[in-house]
Amino acid sequence: MSDLTLTKIRLRNGVWEGRLTGAPTTGKRPNILVTHLDLPVPDVELVEGTDSSFWTLTIPVPDYAVADGVQTFLIVDGETDTKLADFTLIAGESVPDDLRAEVELLRAELDMLKRAFRRHCLETS
Repeated sequence: MSDLTLTKIRLRNGVWEGRLTGAPTTGKRPNILVTHLDLPVPDVELVEGTDSSFWTLTIPVPDYAVADGVQTFLIVDGETDTKLADFTLIAGESVPDDLRAEVELLRAELDMLKRAFRRHCLETS
């Protein structure tokens, strides 16, 4: 099991950023692997923070990964082969049975029912 902890900072302008903590303070660079479709993602940067308690990880999203469908990136500790984090991009037409689309539809219908119920309560009181 890895002692490393990766916390997402943001995804902006095609670059995913995170903060890696729990690395030994010996100055040894953590071995972080990032893959997409089981291939290594190019140009990943790992920069030591202002003190040796954290590292900043930046992962540029490759142009080829901005495509229709679901694109998943996996971030792994290369020493222990432990998954630290992942992130997903979804683009293109929504899939009819996509769970997120279904949840959004359920929320919209629930809001509609709440408004109708409140209106009914006001009219009958």
